[in-house]
Amino acid sequence: MSVQAVGTELKPVSPDRAAYLAGLLARVGERVSLGDEKWGWLQELRSRAAALASERAIPSTRDEEWRFTDLSELLRLNLQAAEPVDVPAESVAALSLPEAAQSRLVFVNGVFAPHLSDVAGLPPGVLAGNLLGGELPVPVEEYLGKQPGGEEVFAALNTAGLTDAAVVWVPKDVAVAAPVHLLFVSAAGEGSFIVQPRCLVVAEHGSSVTLVEHYATVGLGCPDKPAARSYFTNAVTEIWAGENAAVTHIRVQREGAEAFHVGRNAVAQARNSRYTCYAVSLGAKLSRHNLEVFQTGEGTETTLNGLTMIVGEQMADTHSVIALNHPHGKSRQLHKCIVDDRAHSVFNGKVFVPKAAQLTDAAQLSRNLLLSPKARVDTKPQLEITADNVKCSHGATVSQLDAEEVFYLQSRGLNAADARNLLIDSFAGEVIGQIPVDSLRKMLSRCVGCRMDSWE
Repeated sequence: MSVQAVGTELKPVSPDRAAYLAGLLARVGERVSLGDEKWGWLQELRSRAAALASERAIPSTRDEEWRFTDLSELLRLNLQAAEPVDVPAESVAALSLPEAAQSRLVFVNGVFAPHLSDVAGLPPGVLAGNLLGGELPVPVEEYLGKQPGGEEVFAALNTAGLTDAAVVWVPKDVAVAAPVHLLFVSAAGEGSFIVQPRCLVVAEHGSSVTLVEHYATVGLGCPDKPAARSYFTNAVTEIWAGENAAVTHIRVQREGAEAFHVGRNAVAQARNSRYTCYAVSLGAKLSRHNLEVFQTGEGTETTLNGLTMIVGEQMADTHSVIALNHPHGKSRQLHKCIVDDRAHSVFNGKVFVPKAAQLTDAAQLSRNLLLSPKARVDTKPQLEITADNVKCSHGATVSQLDAEEVFYLQSRGLNAADARNLLIDSFAGEVIGQIPVDSLRKMLSRCVGCRMDSWE
């Protein structure tokens, strides 16, 4: 058995998990061949990531950051690199957003689909396209793969197999009115496969943009009844918010019922920038969302709103980090989970306030609703503060539906099921109701309603 360095200690590495990761590295690297000298920087980036990943293994419950999330079922899949698939426009019509009809990029199995994409409605100077689609007039190499945390095992795996990426670049002082819709579709083949979407978003000084990062499965009529096909989505999105920039980020995960999803969002906030995230997780058999926000200048505002809604034996894990390294930072985080049947939800939110981050104002709240005696939630809001002039708070609640509230609604003429659903809808609506894209807000509200109907 080999050993792996973790901090200052050595811990055993499972040969099976190390070998499984090595096999994935080999398969995702098979198609990585550019040849052109202009992509030398990208080849070097991937080589470094492959070297990092080769020293690691798929995490187990012995790893502190994964102690509640068991990836053993993933290791049973014989994952192959996803094959390119031609998907007709009608297959993704139900996932389209009218507000983003001319500001949409679509990737199918990680491959850019130009016939499904349209960016004609974006303002002059705004770039939205794919990395390998042509000569990009922006210095992508200065930003891609440069966020902290890229050495994490799944992030390194994504970079090692990087063949293309969605790129959104908003120039200085430009406001993009329409949301930019990044739709990543997985199309099932004959066997299990791995797909690794990658996205880079740069909002320069004084700009503003709303981004919808959307993961779904082709043929998805309702997220509760997708095609039962096993696959693994390993996604990475890097967001750079420049000085005085405003980025609104909506992340929707509606993968198939047998899918595995690991997603990482890394965000860098420059001085006086504003970043708002709405992360909604409804799909996948097992999902993990790593959201990391790094403050690179003072006076930033960070708002994180999350909603997880799971049933059956779904597993959904959210790990977030807000690193407030400069003075006058402000952050607000609300994460809500609705868990039914034998499903299991995990939340671990960390807020770091070092000595340099004086006059920080940070608040964090985890609220969880259990609808079944066998539903489970593990929640751990976490503050690490060494600054002495700050205003910080955190908290967590785990509860069931209030019987008195249900009775009150019944006394006003509702039956028990409608009363129950109204309370659940209200709980979820605190997050969904704030999403600033009307059609997406309505789509997600229907998904919540559809899922509640299946619980009756």
